[in-house]
Amino acid sequence: MGAIEEVYEDLDTDVEFEEFEAAVEDKVEQMGGLADEETAAMLIAHELRDEEADTIADIEPGMNDVKFLGKVTAIGEVRTFERDDEEAEEGRVCNVDVADTSGSVRVALWDDMAAAAEEELEVGQVLRVMGRPKEGYSGLEVSADKVEPDEDAEVDVQVLDTYRVEDLTLGASDVDLVGQVLDTDSIRTFDRDDGSEGRVANLTVGDETGRVRITLWDGKADLAEEFDAGEVVEVGDGYVRERDGDLELHVGDRGTVERVDEDVEYVPETTDIADLEIGETVDVGGGVIETDPKRTFDRDDGSEGQVRNVRIKDETGEIRVALWGDKADREIELADRVVFTDVEIQDGWQDDLEASANWRSTVTVLDEGSDAAAGVADGAAGSGAAGGDRAAGDDDRDASETGLGAFAEDGQKAAAEAVAGESGDDEGAGAGGGAAAATAERSSEDVEFTGTVVQTGDPVVLDDGQRTKTVETDASLRLGEEVTVRGPERDGTIDADDVF
Repeated sequence: MGAIEEVYEDLDTDVEFEEFEAAVEDKVEQMGGLADEETAAMLIAHELRDEEADTIADIEPGMNDVKFLGKVTAIGEVRTFERDDEEAEEGRVCNVDVADTSGSVRVALWDDMAAAAEEELEVGQVLRVMGRPKEGYSGLEVSADKVEPDEDAEVDVQVLDTYRVEDLTLGASDVDLVGQVLDTDSIRTFDRDDGSEGRVANLTVGDETGRVRITLWDGKADLAEEFDAGEVVEVGDGYVRERDGDLELHVGDRGTVERVDEDVEYVPETTDIADLEIGETVDVGGGVIETDPKRTFDRDDGSEGQVRNVRIKDETGEIRVALWGDKADREIELADRVVFTDVEIQDGWQDDLEASANWRSTVTVLDEGSDAAAGVADGAAGSGAAGGDRAAGDDDRDASETGLGAFAEDGQKAAAEAVAGESGDDEGAGAGGGAAAATAERSSEDVEFTGTVVQTGDPVVLDDGQRTKTVETDASLRLGEEVTVRGPERDGTIDADDVF
Protein backbone atom coordinates (compact mmCIF):
# COMPACT_ATOMS: atom_id res chain seq x y z
CA MET A 1 0.00 0.00 0.00
CA GLY A 2 1.35 3.39 -1.00
CA ALA A 3 1.63 6.51 1.14
CA ILE A 4 -1.50 8.10 -0.37
CA GLU A 5 -3.56 4.97 0.31
CA GLU A 6 -2.34 4.79 3.94
CA VAL A 7 -3.34 8.38 4.63
CA TYR A 8 -6.70 7.86 2.94
CA GLU A 9 -7.39 4.69 4.96
CA ASP A 10 -6.98 6.69 8.22
CA LEU A 11 -9.31 9.44 6.96
CA ASP A 12 -12.99 9.23 7.84
CA THR A 13 -14.49 10.94 4.78
CA ASP A 14 -17.13 10.50 2.10
CA VAL A 15 -14.68 11.66 -0.59
CA GLU A 16 -13.85 8.92 -3.10
CA PHE A 17 -10.22 7.71 -3.25
CA GLU A 18 -9.83 8.77 -6.91
CA GLU A 19 -10.88 12.34 -6.01
CA PHE A 20 -8.55 12.35 -3.01
CA GLU A 21 -5.63 11.07 -5.12
CA ALA A 22 -6.22 13.74 -7.78
CA ALA A 23 -6.26 16.46 -5.10
CA VAL A 24 -2.95 15.16 -3.75
CA GLU A 25 -1.33 15.28 -7.19
CA ASP A 26 -2.60 18.84 -7.70
CA LYS A 27 -1.20 19.84 -4.29
CA VAL A 28 2.25 18.45 -5.09
CA GLU A 29 2.29 20.44 -8.32
CA GLN A 30 1.05 23.63 -6.63
CA MET A 31 3.69 23.51 -3.90
CA GLY A 32 6.55 23.21 -6.35
CA GLY A 33 8.80 20.97 -4.27
CA LEU A 34 7.73 22.05 -0.80
CA ALA A 35 5.96 18.71 -0.23
CA ASP A 36 6.15 15.12 -1.46
CA GLU A 37 3.10 12.87 -2.06
CA GLU A 38 2.86 11.76 1.56
CA THR A 39 3.01 15.30 2.90
CA ALA A 40 0.52 16.51 0.30
CA ALA A 41 -1.83 13.66 1.21
CA MET A 42 -1.66 14.65 4.88
CA LEU A 43 -2.38 18.27 3.95
CA ILE A 44 -5.44 17.30 1.96
CA ALA A 45 -6.58 15.18 4.89
CA HIS A 46 -6.18 18.19 7.22
CA GLU A 47 -8.22 20.33 4.87
CA LEU A 48 -10.98 17.75 4.82
CA ARG A 49 -11.02 17.68 8.62
CA ASP A 50 -11.33 21.50 8.54
CA GLU A 51 -9.27 22.11 11.67
CA GLU A 52 -8.56 25.77 11.06
CA ALA A 53 -7.70 28.08 13.96
CA ASP A 54 -9.42 31.46 13.88
CA THR A 55 -6.22 33.23 15.04
CA ILE A 56 -2.71 32.31 16.15
CA ALA A 57 -3.79 33.04 19.73
CA ASP A 58 -6.23 30.10 19.45
CA ILE A 59 -3.37 27.62 18.94
CA GLU A 60 -2.47 25.61 22.03
CA PRO A 61 -0.02 22.79 22.74
CA GLY A 62 -1.77 19.44 22.65
CA MET A 63 -3.95 20.14 19.64
CA ASN A 64 -3.68 17.36 17.08
CA ASP A 65 -3.55 19.51 13.97
CA VAL A 66 -4.17 23.16 13.18
CA LYS A 67 -4.53 25.30 10.09
CA PHE A 68 -4.01 29.07 10.24
CA LEU A 69 -3.03 32.19 8.32
CA GLY A 70 -0.05 34.42 9.21
CA LYS A 71 2.50 36.87 7.84
CA VAL A 72 6.18 35.92 7.73
CA THR A 73 8.12 38.22 10.08
CA ALA A 74 11.45 36.36 10.19
CA ILE A 75 13.17 33.47 8.43
CA GLY A 76 15.93 31.57 10.19
CA GLU A 77 18.87 29.74 8.70
CA VAL A 78 18.60 26.11 7.59
CA ARG A 79 20.27 23.90 10.18
CA THR A 80 21.29 20.28 9.77
CA PHE A 81 21.12 17.48 12.33
CA GLU A 82 21.81 13.75 12.61
CA ARG A 83 18.80 11.47 12.87
CA ASP A 84 18.56 8.62 15.38
CA ASP A 85 18.68 6.16 12.51
CA GLU A 86 22.35 6.11 11.49
CA GLU A 87 21.45 4.99 7.96
CA ALA A 88 18.96 7.82 7.44
CA GLU A 89 19.89 10.94 5.55
CA GLU A 90 20.97 14.08 7.38
CA GLY A 91 17.98 16.10 8.55
CA ARG A 92 17.33 19.80 7.89
CA VAL A 93 15.13 22.32 9.66
CA CYS A 94 14.31 26.00 9.14
CA ASN A 95 12.37 28.07 11.68
CA VAL A 96 10.01 30.72 10.32
CA ASP A 97 8.20 33.25 12.52
CA VAL A 98 4.68 34.11 11.39
CA ALA A 99 2.21 36.50 13.01
CA ASP A 100 -1.29 37.86 12.86
CA THR A 101 -2.93 40.60 14.92
CA SER A 102 -3.43 38.21 17.85
CA GLY A 103 0.15 37.06 18.26
CA SER A 104 3.02 35.18 16.66
CA VAL A 105 4.28 31.62 16.51
CA ARG A 106 7.40 29.85 15.31
CA VAL A 107 6.86 27.35 12.50
CA ALA A 108 9.40 24.54 12.01
CA LEU A 109 9.86 23.46 8.38
CA TRP A 110 11.63 20.14 7.87
CA ASP A 111 13.86 18.65 5.16
CA ASP A 112 12.64 19.51 1.63
CA MET A 113 10.33 22.20 2.99
CA ALA A 114 13.27 23.76 4.83
CA ALA A 115 15.38 23.92 1.68
CA ALA A 116 12.51 25.33 -0.39
CA ALA A 117 11.70 27.92 2.30
CA GLU A 118 15.25 29.27 2.23
CA GLU A 119 14.99 29.83 -1.51
CA GLU A 120 11.34 30.79 -1.99
CA LEU A 121 9.94 32.42 1.14
CA GLU A 122 10.30 36.15 1.92
CA VAL A 123 9.58 38.30 4.96
CA GLY A 124 6.17 39.93 4.50
CA GLN A 125 4.57 37.01 2.66
CA VAL A 126 1.26 35.64 3.93
CA LEU A 127 1.20 31.87 4.42
CA ARG A 128 -1.41 29.24 5.05
CA VAL A 129 0.17 26.86 7.53
CA MET A 130 -0.92 23.40 8.55
CA GLY A 131 0.83 21.42 11.24
CA ARG A 132 1.04 20.09 14.80
CA PRO A 133 1.42 22.50 17.75
CA LYS A 134 3.82 21.68 20.57
CA GLU A 135 5.71 23.37 23.38
CA GLY A 136 9.18 24.21 22.06
CA TYR A 137 12.33 25.54 23.72
CA SER A 138 11.31 29.18 23.23
CA GLY A 139 7.57 28.66 23.68
CA LEU A 140 4.79 27.47 21.39
CA GLU A 141 5.81 26.28 17.94
CA VAL A 142 4.12 24.44 15.08
CA SER A 143 5.80 21.56 13.29
CA ALA A 144 4.59 22.15 9.75
CA ASP A 145 3.07 19.61 7.45
CA LYS A 146 2.40 22.28 4.86
CA VAL A 147 3.16 25.92 4.14
CA GLU A 148 1.54 27.56 1.17
CA PRO A 149 1.78 31.24 0.13
CA ASP A 150 -1.56 33.03 -0.20
CA GLU A 151 -1.12 36.14 -2.36
CA ASP A 152 -4.76 37.20 -2.00
CA ALA A 153 -4.93 37.18 1.81
CA GLU A 154 -4.03 40.20 3.97
CA VAL A 155 -2.66 40.19 7.53
CA ASP A 156 -2.33 43.57 9.26
CA VAL A 157 1.09 43.10 10.91
CA GLN A 158 3.92 45.62 10.46
CA VAL A 159 7.39 44.45 9.49
CA LEU A 160 9.91 47.29 9.97
CA ASP A 161 13.69 47.56 9.82
CA THR A 162 13.84 49.56 13.05
CA TYR A 163 11.01 49.97 15.52
CA ARG A 164 10.05 52.67 17.97
CA VAL A 165 8.05 51.81 21.06
CA GLU A 166 4.83 53.10 19.50
CA ASP A 167 5.40 50.81 16.46
CA LEU A 168 5.30 47.59 18.49
CA THR A 169 2.35 45.33 17.80
CA LEU A 170 1.40 41.96 19.20
CA GLY A 171 3.00 39.23 17.12
CA ALA A 172 5.86 41.29 15.72
CA SER A 173 9.20 39.48 15.72
CA ASP A 174 12.75 40.10 14.52
CA VAL A 175 12.34 43.50 16.19
CA ASP A 176 15.25 45.96 16.47
CA LEU A 177 14.65 48.88 18.86
CA VAL A 178 16.89 51.58 20.37
CA GLY A 179 15.94 53.05 23.74
CA GLN A 180 17.16 54.55 26.99
CA VAL A 181 17.35 52.23 30.00
CA LEU A 182 14.86 53.43 32.60
CA ASP A 183 15.03 50.63 35.15
CA THR A 184 16.48 47.15 35.73
CA ASP A 185 15.34 44.16 37.80
CA SER A 186 17.24 41.30 39.38
CA ILE A 187 17.48 37.83 37.84
CA ARG A 188 14.76 35.38 38.89
CA THR A 189 14.67 31.60 38.53
CA PHE A 190 11.71 29.28 37.91
CA ASP A 191 11.02 25.59 37.26
CA ARG A 192 9.88 24.49 33.82
CA ASP A 193 7.39 21.71 33.19
CA ASP A 194 10.25 19.42 32.11
CA GLY A 195 12.04 19.91 35.44
CA SER A 196 14.77 22.21 34.14
CA GLU A 197 15.46 25.60 35.72
CA GLY A 198 14.72 28.75 33.76
CA ARG A 199 16.04 32.26 34.34
CA VAL A 200 14.42 35.60 33.53
CA ALA A 201 15.15 39.27 34.14
CA ASN A 202 13.75 42.59 32.95
CA LEU A 203 14.87 45.94 31.64
CA THR A 204 12.56 48.85 30.96
CA VAL A 205 13.54 51.13 28.08
CA GLY A 206 11.94 54.21 26.62
CA ASP A 207 12.20 56.49 23.62
CA GLU A 208 10.42 59.62 22.45
CA THR A 209 7.25 57.61 21.74
CA GLY A 210 6.84 55.61 24.95
CA ARG A 211 8.34 52.84 27.07
CA VAL A 212 8.31 49.04 27.04
CA ARG A 213 9.44 46.25 29.35
CA ILE A 214 12.19 44.02 27.93
CA THR A 215 12.02 40.40 29.13
CA LEU A 216 15.34 38.55 28.98
CA TRP A 217 15.24 34.75 29.04
CA ASP A 218 17.78 32.20 30.32
CA GLY A 219 21.29 33.02 29.07
CA LYS A 220 20.22 36.55 28.13
CA ALA A 221 19.04 37.29 31.69
CA ASP A 222 22.60 38.23 32.70
CA LEU A 223 22.37 41.25 30.40
CA ALA A 224 20.10 42.96 32.95
CA GLU A 225 23.14 43.41 35.22
CA GLU A 226 25.31 44.99 32.52
CA PHE A 227 23.40 48.25 32.09
CA ASP A 228 22.57 51.24 34.26
CA ALA A 229 19.62 53.58 34.08
CA GLY A 230 20.28 56.37 31.58
CA GLU A 231 22.36 54.28 29.17
CA VAL A 232 21.15 53.79 25.59
CA VAL A 233 20.87 50.23 24.27
CA GLU A 234 19.82 48.51 21.07
CA VAL A 235 17.61 45.43 21.33
CA GLY A 236 18.02 43.07 18.38
CA ASP A 237 15.85 40.17 17.19
CA GLY A 238 13.19 40.65 19.86
CA TYR A 239 9.62 39.41 19.63
CA VAL A 240 6.47 41.02 21.04
CA ARG A 241 4.24 39.24 23.56
CA GLU A 242 1.41 40.37 25.81
CA ARG A 243 1.25 40.20 29.61
CA ASP A 244 -1.59 41.48 31.75
CA GLY A 245 -2.82 43.60 28.86
CA ASP A 246 0.56 45.26 28.18
CA LEU A 247 2.94 44.59 25.29
CA GLU A 248 6.41 43.36 26.19
CA LEU A 249 9.50 42.87 24.00
CA HIS A 250 11.10 39.48 24.67
CA VAL A 251 14.71 38.51 24.01
CA GLY A 252 15.50 34.81 23.61
CA ASP A 253 18.48 32.80 22.42
CA ARG A 254 18.69 34.66 19.08
CA GLY A 255 18.23 38.13 20.56
CA THR A 256 20.79 40.70 21.63
CA VAL A 257 21.00 43.79 23.84
CA GLU A 258 24.01 46.03 23.26
CA ARG A 259 25.13 49.44 24.48
CA VAL A 260 25.12 52.03 21.65
CA ASP A 261 26.37 55.59 21.30
CA GLU A 262 23.12 57.28 20.31
CA ASP A 263 21.04 60.11 21.74
CA VAL A 264 17.64 58.88 22.92
CA GLU A 265 15.57 60.54 25.59
CA TYR A 266 12.37 59.37 27.21
CA VAL A 267 10.09 62.18 28.36
CA PRO A 268 7.31 60.74 30.53
CA GLU A 269 3.76 62.00 30.61
CA THR A 270 2.85 62.04 34.30
CA THR A 271 -0.46 62.60 36.06
CA ASP A 272 -0.75 65.58 38.43
CA ILE A 273 -0.71 64.38 42.04
CA ALA A 274 -3.86 66.39 42.78
CA ASP A 275 -5.76 64.39 40.13
CA LEU A 276 -4.89 60.92 41.46
CA GLU A 277 -7.70 58.60 42.51
CA ILE A 278 -7.75 55.32 44.40
CA GLY A 279 -7.60 52.27 42.14
CA GLU A 280 -5.76 53.94 39.26
CA THR A 281 -2.47 52.71 37.78
CA VAL A 282 -0.60 55.82 36.63
CA ASP A 283 2.76 57.52 36.15
CA VAL A 284 3.73 60.19 38.69
CA GLY A 285 6.79 62.37 39.06
CA GLY A 286 8.17 65.08 41.28
CA GLY A 287 10.95 66.25 43.54
CA VAL A 288 11.86 64.11 46.54
CA ILE A 289 11.08 65.99 49.78
CA GLU A 290 11.35 63.11 52.28
CA THR A 291 13.01 59.70 52.38
CA ASP A 292 12.55 56.93 54.94
CA PRO A 293 14.91 54.09 55.83
CA LYS A 294 14.29 50.69 54.30
CA ARG A 295 12.24 48.27 56.44
CA THR A 296 12.04 44.49 56.30
CA PHE A 297 9.04 42.31 57.18
CA ASP A 298 7.98 38.66 57.16
CA ARG A 299 5.51 37.49 54.52
CA ASP A 300 2.78 34.92 55.19
CA ASP A 301 4.86 32.28 53.38
CA GLY A 302 7.80 32.87 55.73
CA SER A 303 9.96 34.76 53.23
CA GLU A 304 11.36 38.20 54.00
CA GLY A 305 10.16 41.27 52.15
CA GLN A 306 11.34 44.84 52.15
CA VAL A 307 9.83 48.28 51.56
CA ARG A 308 10.97 51.88 51.59
CA ASN A 309 8.84 55.03 51.50
CA VAL A 310 9.72 58.31 49.81
CA ARG A 311 7.59 61.41 49.43
CA ILE A 312 7.48 63.46 46.25
CA LYS A 313 5.97 66.82 45.39
CA ASP A 314 4.83 68.42 42.14
CA GLU A 315 3.12 71.73 41.50
CA THR A 316 -0.26 70.30 42.55
CA GLY A 317 0.48 68.35 45.72
CA GLU A 318 2.44 65.63 47.53
CA ILE A 319 2.22 61.85 47.76
CA ARG A 320 4.04 59.05 49.49
CA VAL A 321 5.46 56.31 47.23
CA ALA A 322 6.04 52.83 48.67
CA LEU A 323 8.93 51.01 46.97
CA TRP A 324 8.57 47.24 47.33
CA GLY A 325 11.12 44.47 46.88
CA ASP A 326 14.24 45.30 44.89
CA LYS A 327 12.95 48.81 44.26
CA ALA A 328 13.54 49.59 47.93
CA ASP A 329 17.29 49.38 47.15
CA ARG A 330 17.19 52.15 44.55
CA GLU A 331 19.43 55.11 45.37
CA ILE A 332 17.00 57.99 45.81
CA GLU A 333 18.11 61.08 47.70
CA LEU A 334 16.50 64.29 48.87
CA ALA A 335 16.02 66.80 46.01
CA ASP A 336 16.29 64.10 43.32
CA ARG A 337 13.80 64.39 40.48
CA VAL A 338 12.14 61.01 40.07
CA VAL A 339 9.48 59.45 37.83
CA PHE A 340 7.55 56.36 38.95
CA THR A 341 5.63 54.52 36.22
CA ASP A 342 2.77 52.03 36.54
CA VAL A 343 2.22 52.71 40.24
CA GLU A 344 -1.06 51.73 41.93
CA ILE A 345 -2.86 54.44 43.86
CA GLN A 346 -4.08 53.12 47.20
CA ASP A 347 -5.59 54.36 50.45
CA GLY A 348 -2.71 55.15 52.81
CA TRP A 349 -2.42 56.28 56.41
CA GLN A 350 -5.18 58.57 57.71
CA ASP A 351 -7.01 58.64 54.36
CA ASP A 352 -3.89 59.99 52.64
CA LEU A 353 -3.35 58.56 49.13
CA GLU A 354 -0.29 56.40 48.60
CA ALA A 355 1.39 55.18 45.40
CA SER A 356 2.62 51.57 45.42
CA ALA A 357 5.56 50.71 43.15
CA ASN A 358 5.51 46.94 42.59
CA TRP A 359 7.18 44.56 40.09
CA ARG A 360 5.47 46.23 37.12
CA SER A 361 6.61 49.72 38.08
CA THR A 362 9.78 51.50 37.03
CA VAL A 363 11.79 53.97 39.06
CA THR A 364 13.77 56.55 37.11
CA VAL A 365 15.99 59.20 38.68
CA LEU A 366 16.23 61.92 36.06
CA ASP A 367 19.38 63.72 34.97
CA GLU A 368 19.55 67.39 35.93
CA GLY A 369 19.87 68.63 32.35
CA SER A 370 17.31 66.42 30.63
CA ASP A 371 14.01 67.62 29.20
CA ALA A 372 12.21 65.19 31.49
CA ALA A 373 13.95 66.60 34.56
CA ALA A 374 13.13 70.12 33.43
CA GLY A 375 9.44 69.21 33.32
CA VAL A 376 9.56 67.80 36.84
CA ALA A 377 11.61 70.77 38.03
CA ASP A 378 8.99 73.18 36.69
CA GLY A 379 6.35 71.38 38.73
CA ALA A 380 8.49 71.43 41.85
CA ALA A 381 9.25 75.12 41.40
CA GLY A 382 5.56 75.87 41.05
CA SER A 383 4.74 74.01 44.24
CA GLY A 384 7.43 75.90 46.13
CA ALA A 385 6.07 79.27 45.04
CA ALA A 386 2.53 78.24 45.95
CA GLY A 387 3.70 77.07 49.37
CA GLY A 388 5.21 80.44 50.19
CA ASP A 389 8.75 79.21 50.97
CA ARG A 390 10.37 81.66 48.58
CA ALA A 391 11.35 84.93 50.20
CA ALA A 392 10.71 88.30 48.59
CA GLY A 393 13.59 89.14 46.29
CA ASP A 394 14.39 85.50 45.47
CA ASP A 395 12.69 85.70 42.06
CA ASP A 396 16.04 86.28 40.34
CA ARG A 397 17.40 82.86 41.36
CA ASP A 398 18.17 80.49 38.50
CA ALA A 399 15.80 77.64 37.63
CA SER A 400 17.82 74.87 39.26
CA GLU A 401 18.03 76.80 42.57
CA THR A 402 14.32 77.44 42.53
CA GLY A 403 13.53 73.79 41.85
CA LEU A 404 15.70 72.52 44.70
CA GLY A 405 14.49 75.09 47.19
CA ALA A 406 10.90 74.46 46.27
CA PHE A 407 11.03 70.83 47.43
CA ALA A 408 11.19 71.91 51.10
CA GLU A 409 7.78 72.35 52.63
CA ASP A 410 9.08 74.20 55.71
CA GLY A 411 12.70 74.95 54.84
CA GLN A 412 14.05 72.05 56.90
CA LYS A 413 14.23 69.32 54.26
CA ALA A 414 15.99 68.93 50.93
CA ALA A 415 16.52 72.64 50.21
CA ALA A 416 18.87 73.11 53.16
CA GLU A 417 21.26 70.39 51.96
CA ALA A 418 21.01 71.21 48.26
CA VAL A 419 21.37 74.98 48.52
CA ALA A 420 23.99 74.85 51.28
CA GLY A 421 26.12 72.66 49.04
CA GLU A 422 26.02 75.23 46.23
CA SER A 423 26.48 78.47 48.22
CA GLY A 424 30.25 78.63 48.56
CA ASP A 425 30.72 81.60 46.20
CA ASP A 426 29.89 85.23 46.82
CA GLU A 427 27.37 85.38 43.99
CA GLY A 428 25.23 82.69 45.62
CA ALA A 429 25.52 84.08 49.11
CA GLY A 430 22.57 86.42 48.62
CA ALA A 431 19.60 84.16 48.04
CA GLY A 432 21.10 80.66 48.25
CA GLY A 433 23.47 81.38 51.12
CA GLY A 434 20.81 83.27 53.03
CA ALA A 435 18.34 80.40 52.66
CA ALA A 436 20.95 77.91 53.86
CA ALA A 437 21.90 80.03 56.86
CA ALA A 438 18.28 80.60 57.83
CA THR A 439 17.54 76.90 57.54
CA ALA A 440 20.58 75.93 59.56
CA GLU A 441 19.52 78.36 62.28
CA ARG A 442 16.00 76.92 62.38
CA SER A 443 17.31 73.35 62.45
CA SER A 444 19.08 74.01 65.75
CA GLU A 445 15.80 75.03 67.41
CA ASP A 446 13.31 72.58 68.91
CA VAL A 447 10.51 71.34 66.68
CA GLU A 448 7.29 69.64 67.67
CA PHE A 449 5.67 66.88 65.60
CA THR A 450 2.54 64.79 66.18
CA GLY A 451 1.95 61.57 64.32
CA THR A 452 1.07 57.88 64.39
CA VAL A 453 3.80 55.32 65.10
CA VAL A 454 4.25 53.37 61.84
CA GLN A 455 7.61 51.85 62.86
CA THR A 456 8.92 51.00 66.31
CA GLY A 457 12.49 50.31 67.34
CA ASP A 458 15.56 52.32 66.38
CA PRO A 459 14.64 54.63 64.81
CA VAL A 460 10.97 55.29 65.43
CA VAL A 461 8.99 56.55 62.42
CA LEU A 462 5.94 58.81 62.84
CA ASP A 463 3.39 59.70 60.19
CA ASP A 464 0.84 62.53 60.41
CA GLY A 465 -0.91 61.76 57.13
CA GLN A 466 1.09 64.40 55.26
CA ARG A 467 4.69 63.82 56.33
CA THR A 468 6.85 61.08 57.79
CA LYS A 469 9.46 61.86 60.44
CA THR A 470 12.29 59.75 61.82
CA VAL A 471 12.67 60.08 65.60
CA GLU A 472 15.50 59.10 67.93
CA THR A 473 14.04 58.27 71.37
CA ASP A 474 14.43 55.83 74.23
CA ALA A 475 10.68 55.88 74.92
CA SER A 476 8.78 52.61 74.55
CA LEU A 477 6.12 53.19 71.88
CA ARG A 478 3.45 50.92 70.41
CA LEU A 479 2.70 50.51 66.72
CA GLY A 480 -0.37 52.61 65.82
CA GLU A 481 -0.05 54.85 68.90
CA GLU A 482 -0.43 58.61 68.32
CA VAL A 483 2.26 60.66 70.08
CA THR A 484 3.84 64.11 70.04
CA VAL A 485 7.61 64.54 70.12
CA ARG A 486 9.65 67.66 70.76
CA GLY A 487 13.37 68.23 70.25
CA PRO A 488 16.03 69.51 67.83
CA GLU A 489 15.88 68.26 64.23
CA ARG A 490 19.11 67.51 62.41
CA ASP A 491 19.44 65.97 58.96
CA GLY A 492 15.73 65.14 58.89
CA THR A 493 15.75 63.25 62.24
CA ILE A 494 14.17 64.61 65.45
CA ASP A 495 16.23 63.93 68.58
CA ALA A 496 13.27 63.80 70.93
CA ASP A 497 13.78 65.32 74.38
CA ASP A 498 10.06 64.98 75.17
CA VAL A 499 7.54 62.37 74.11
CA PHE A 500 3.92 62.76 75.19
